[in-house]
Amino acid sequence: MPATTRVLLTGWFSFLEGEATAGDVLAAEAVRHALQRASVPCETAWSPMFRPDALHLDAADPADYTHLVFVCGPVHSTPGRADGPAPLLDLHRRFARCRRIAVGVSVPDPADPAATGFDVLLPRDGPGLAGATPDLSLRAPLPPRVPLVGVILTEGQHEYGARRHHAQVARILGDWLRGLEAARIPLDTRLDTRDWRLPATPGQLYSMVCRLDAVVTTRLHGLVLALRAGVPALAIDPVRGGAKVTAQGAALGWPAVLPAEGAAPAALDHWLAWCLSPSGRGLARTASGLPHRDPLADLIGHLLQ
Repeated sequence: MPATTRVLLTGWFSFLEGEATAGDVLAAEAVRHALQRASVPCETAWSPMFRPDALHLDAADPADYTHLVFVCGPVHSTPGRADGPAPLLDLHRRFARCRRIAVGVSVPDPADPAATGFDVLLPRDGPGLAGATPDLSLRAPLPPRVPLVGVILTEGQHEYGARRHHAQVARILGDWLRGLEAARIPLDTRLDTRDWRLPATPGQLYSMVCRLDAVVTTRLHGLVLALRAGVPALAIDPVRGGAKVTAQGAALGWPAVLPAEGAAPAALDHWLAWCLSPSGRGLARTASGLPHRDPLADLIGHLLQ
């Protein structure tokens, strides 16, 4: 290996209108770690839409690199936009002085200029190959496990009129959730037998909730059903002055309930950390089973008077 070897690592995740998939990013990590083990200097080019603060392809000077490595995804010359150039053909043009290698890619058409433009092609699959190669994402270091957090929000409840703070709370939560180091799963308590993306029965929703580490919710039943499953919930009451979410938290003795006016990032961080702590998990397992006033007994009493 020449002492001056320097690699620019690229993929579909590098293009402005490309997309970053988990598989592509893991494949890139596998390549990056292999280069590190071989003491090969490399930088990764990211789309500014995905990682605004990283090195972007447009800012990468071809003169700074001896090699360009393109990893994962299909190799084809389909234009990115109707009025724009094919991203891979443009990549070949810009980095013509570099030795270009594609690894772990699918090659639908070996005669496509996007494929023939590489000096070396190390495909995972394509016509004429004796057999497919396992995807490079399998060789990436295992990512760390992060909390699995279900998010159950509402933007309705117009019965609260001018006290509604739903849009502002949703905006604050959206900004906070984007930066949260957690696997965020959007859920809904609304049942629908026609849309497979929604639960059709309470049991289906319960089966999802009980697998979570925590729930973040602005819904009363997001709070109640999480605690019923023994899962801690960070509840935010989206109604100014407090309404049914606050009342339900008090009825269940559950402390992780914030008023709309108190939904600040520092408070959200504090209470989510508590929810994920042994104290939060322990209280969640018992909160719904504590003795409470039973309105069903009151109902039966009234019916039998």
